[in-house]
Amino acid sequence: MIEPIPPITLPPAQYPQQEGMWLREALLKWLDQEFIPEQVNHQIADRAAQIFMRQRMEGENDLGSLVLAIVTEMESFDFSTSFFGQFAVANAVSDLLLESLGIDRCCGQ
Repeated sequence: MIEPIPPITLPPAQYPQQEGMWLREALLKWLDQEFIPEQVNHQIADRAAQIFMRQRMEGENDLGSLVLAIVTEMESFDFSTSFFGQFAVANAVSDLLLESLGIDRCCGQ
């Protein structure tokens, strides 16, 4: 029988604004390196970091819930001038957070 993947829980946020600033910078770096640096990447990173920071300040620690919040709230963002979409951004946020926790994003270990 296949075992379900257990949820990944972040430690409670002690400094959500610092986490948000870190995420903004890390995501912007990822966006710029993935294709080409564009001004819209700054707006994407700002918006994703705002969503993340608000969710963390509201007590959300579940990585899956954070990713879903980013996907849902980024639906209203205009990605027409970007190579990215809300799913790519949310997945990148997930990968960055997993990496920061020392979790291999490939195999969940």
